Amino acid sequence: MVSPSAFDSAVQEIAALEKEGKKYRTILADPPWQFQNRTGKMAPEHRRLLRYPTLTFTEIEELPISLLADETAHLYLWVPNALLMEGLKVMQAWGFEYKTNLVWYKIRKDGGPDGRGVGFYFRNVTELVLFGVRGSMRTLDPGRRQVNLLATRKREHSRKPDELYEIIEACSPGPYLELFARFQRPQWDQWGNENIEENTERNSALRNGHQSPQ
Repeated sequence: MVSPSAFDSAVQEIAALEKEGKKYRTILADPPWQFQNRTGKMAPEHRRLLRYPTLTFTEIEELPISLLADETAHLYLWVPNALLMEGLKVMQAWGFEYKTNLVWYKIRKDGGPDGRGVGFYFRNVTELVLFGVRGSMRTLDPGRRQVNLLATRKREHSRKPDELYEIIEACSPGPYLELFARFQRPQWDQWGNENIEENTERNSALRNGHQSPQ
């Protein structure tokens, strides 16, 4: 069941950012999608979302993200494979036109596909980042050489790859805003439903399964 306060909290955060008068040329969002199949059952890959407040498709669509975007801006939107159509509608509702996507291909240590993903029809080893544009703005020069595939290992539960930040920072201009963030990133404004953990060298090492630096 969706928490009655999750949507209101998100809207309040957006309103607070809007009052600051800052407009963002690049926005990254990883919404807490709520997903059920036609029988009303929650998909196996989304059962984990019971641990966190989720938002319905309509609530995500109604978030006034366009108020935070510059007249020309880029949007990177994480969307589950099964909710591709909903993701495209959200992008349009937020004032962006879909252009292409980036694919996160989850691999094992040996480079093979990480088959631990689940799904109703196939085992998911990919996640999608939809890329949209507001106004008319191409990617920066590095974007013309950047392939649209991230092949990295999974980290802790629901953690997205840090490599995406590097791609975004190389291919899209600031100021940068991340919505539903979990970890701090220098030069980004961020907010999220969880406490944002400081993205220090120590925490980064621990998340990657390495020994903490001294």
